[in-house]
Amino acid sequence: KSNRYHTAVVPLYSTDRCVCLQVTSKGPQTIRKAEGESVTLGCSYKSSPRDTGELDIEWSVISPDTTQKDQMLVSYTSGTKYFYGNHAFEKELSFAAGDPSMGDASLSIALLSPAHTATYQCKVKKAPGVDMHKMSLVVMAKPSVPKCWVEGGELIGNPVSLHCESAKGSTPLKYTWRRERAGSIADGAAQNSVTGELKIRNHSESFAGIYLCEANNAVGVESCTLNLKANKPPNRAAVIVGTIVGSLLLIFIFLVFVVLLYWKLSSRHRYEKEFSNDIRYSADTPVHFKMMMMEYKSQISIKTKQETCKYNKSIGEKMT
Repeated sequence: KSNRYHTAVVPLYSTDRCVCLQVTSKGPQTIRKAEGESVTLGCSYKSSPRDTGELDIEWSVISPDTTQKDQMLVSYTSGTKYFYGNHAFEKELSFAAGDPSMGDASLSIALLSPAHTATYQCKVKKAPGVDMHKMSLVVMAKPSVPKCWVEGGELIGNPVSLHCESAKGSTPLKYTWRRERAGSIADGAAQNSVTGELKIRNHSESFAGIYLCEANNAVGVESCTLNLKANKPPNRAAVIVGTIVGSLLLIFIFLVFVVLLYWKLSSRHRYEKEFSNDIRYSADTPVHFKMMMMEYKSQISIKTKQETCKYNKSIGEKMT
């Protein structure tokens, strides 16, 4: 008998290509939404007859740090939904479809806030099939109603600047000026979309009118209006005449004040002099009373001289 050896190759794995479960959602990789709105993150999937395992759906937030674990948000297994992490966050999350096992595992988020900005991953497993889909959500604040104002006096022939600014809103904010009714802005004006300034180098009547400024970003737009006037510059001759008339009026008022002050002081001095001259003494007038009256006259005379000196000094200072 001859000894014969037979060898057989037993494959350790199948070489057949597996046509298994696939996530079919298509859409933008980055979704931008305004604060306070809601969003649905799409995750539609399609399974094959070869996928016989238990259906498992997971939504998680991808950690920007690759050394850290991702944060699980919600899952669906054996017909049951599970929520993880922050319970306040749970109120804002829900599967878009009532039954995620029917091919739609999309996630809805209500009342968006900046805290929802993240990269989300939808993972669908049904052995042997498994697939996933990632997308980024950016929650932004809409621009607030901007404030419009003008600098430069609105005088014809002078430079004028129109300004527009929103106090709130996620960057980048873009500002755009346009005329509300008269069409395009006349030549000679330049606007800066970043600062919101519309600069007119040489103002004229052709620039007068109502202007509209729009502040916008990726999630919203707000506007304000401004009525730009074209004022004629004042007449130089009229300004000079007005200055002269005003100066003469001030001088006249000053002279009237001086005359009234002089009249008041003169009347007081005359009264005191007449009062002192009217005093008469009888033969039996007490000596101490006469001395008291003489002292009173002396004080009146000194006070009158002091006030006269003060008056003359003040007149001299005003004249200089």
